[in-house]
Amino acid sequence: MYGLSVRWSLAEAPAGVDAALREYVHDTSLAKFSGMDGLRFKTWRTRPGEWFEGTYVFETAAARDTFATWFAEVAADSPGSKIIGSAPVFQEPFDVVAVAEGGSGFAAGPGPV
Repeated sequence: MYGLSVRWSLAEAPAGVDAALREYVHDTSLAKFSGMDGLRFKTWRTRPGEWFEGTYVFETAAARDTFATWFAEVAADSPGSKIIGSAPVFQEPFDVVAVAEGGSGFAAGPGPV
């Protein structure tokens, strides 16, 4: 599997950005990526007030690289960048060594509100 991390800094983002990002992910972005061809899964991560990140895991390197090239071209105008008020600070490909499913199972859908 082949991963991609895209991270935005929230250091200078407007007040309320954490709630706005959570609302956007829950209401729009989650559905956009659910069932996306070539994507195994996507995780949205945040450290409120510090950073916001999309972590993607693709089936093939080609699927990851195609998405990464496209996203690099549009990232500054993406919905996340508009909500945050700035473009991502980095976009980094990586290899996934392994994924373990724990005893509680894998759960897709929104996280805590």
